[in-house]
Amino acid sequence: MFRGQKEHRVQVLFLLFLLVLAGSPGILSNHGFQVQQQQQRRLSLHEYLSMGLLKEAGISVPHGVVANTPDEAYKIAKEIGSKDIVVKAQVLAGGRGKGTFEGGLKGGVKIVFSPEEAKAVSSQMIGKKLFTKQTGEKGRICNQVFICERRYPRREYYFAITMERSFQGPVLIGSSQGGVNIEDVAAENPEAIIKEPVDIVEGIKKEQAVRVAQKMGFPPNLVDEAAENMIKLYNLFLKYDATMIEINPMVEDASGVVMCMDAKINFDSNSAYRQKKIFDMQDWTQEDQRDKDAAKADLNYIGLDGNIGCLVNGAGLAMATMDIIKLHGGTPANFLDVGGGATVQQVTEAFKLITSDKKVLAILVNIFGGIMRCDVIAQGIVTAVKDLELKVPIVVRLQGTRVDDAKALITASGLKILACDDLDEAAKMVVKLSEIVSLAKQAHVDVKFQLPI
Repeated sequence: MFRGQKEHRVQVLFLLFLLVLAGSPGILSNHGFQVQQQQQRRLSLHEYLSMGLLKEAGISVPHGVVANTPDEAYKIAKEIGSKDIVVKAQVLAGGRGKGTFEGGLKGGVKIVFSPEEAKAVSSQMIGKKLFTKQTGEKGRICNQVFICERRYPRREYYFAITMERSFQGPVLIGSSQGGVNIEDVAAENPEAIIKEPVDIVEGIKKEQAVRVAQKMGFPPNLVDEAAENMIKLYNLFLKYDATMIEINPMVEDASGVVMCMDAKINFDSNSAYRQKKIFDMQDWTQEDQRDKDAAKADLNYIGLDGNIGCLVNGAGLAMATMDIIKLHGGTPANFLDVGGGATVQQVTEAFKLITSDKKVLAILVNIFGGIMRCDVIAQGIVTAVKDLELKVPIVVRLQGTRVDDAKALITASGLKILACDDLDEAAKMVVKLSEIVSLAKQAHVDVKFQLPI
């Protein structure tokens, strides 16, 4: 049991490291808190689904039901029967409350006072894109709204469970300052953040949860209840292979109940084979189409902002390849690891992914054939170039198993694929080729490449 859990933790931490190194703004802030990203290598669920998991675990949450149409929103609001109703846009992005919908509606979280108003507000959300700081100018489509009762908290707290490298395992994070941007709290008043590491072998102890609840400032009569909720959240964290559970806010309700008002849960993508129930909930309309295509083809892909496409086998080699491109003045357009068992079809799909990014001006293929045979990659490259009628220059560096067969395949194809044995030379070449294509595009002229005889 310990070995499996330890391997699971290492996989999670390595995925986080990949994302940070690959040029995204960072999964972990300087203060160790997870921040939602547009490009994700882990599953994130809509709020209403996460709240459903909490409810199943016996954790107190407000009553609410998801609506797919304005008419459904009206019906649900009427059934709830409360005078005050909260309408929450179901979009996988932080900062919903301060976002703006196409059409002009300000805010993705609205308080309404009648079923009619719930219907009217829902009609301005459903089917519209919401733009927040995290979505950028692309925005994200809102297909559903979460209609729930409004509760009146006396005090709001922040609580989360995540994996943290410095503690070599899961850690409970709490603060007396909830309902606000926790990153701002950590930056302005780091003393307000409580951290309690949990031994992944022994599991969470009641005294740990009680200690966190006390430090967070729960009144004495609610400390045990708050601690019980934390223990249930930790058990849920383990049960579903979560990488993070964030409750913001966890509240002391006006009726004297400890309640989770909001929930964000991320799950380890390596657990998809045993967490089918969870991964079947994934909403692909909230993801980049390239991420969906990569998952379907079983490829590890992260889109970046550069113009040099990369196709590599192995995560470490992929990172080294991106580094050497940067060293020579280029910018990688993606991280793409085809793994050690890629097929010709997967290589073709990898090229489709790379070239679906219109910013890509040149492609560098860097393969070290160990488990992965170079001739399989070469056949995939040839097939992809022919099938996709690729026009961008391609530099290929192959070393390892059946490399001579691979070179023969590329030569026999008659395609304009530049082969290099040295990675440094290959990187220099692909950077120069991308610069040439870029200048040609700026001058509105076509460039044709001829290989030396």
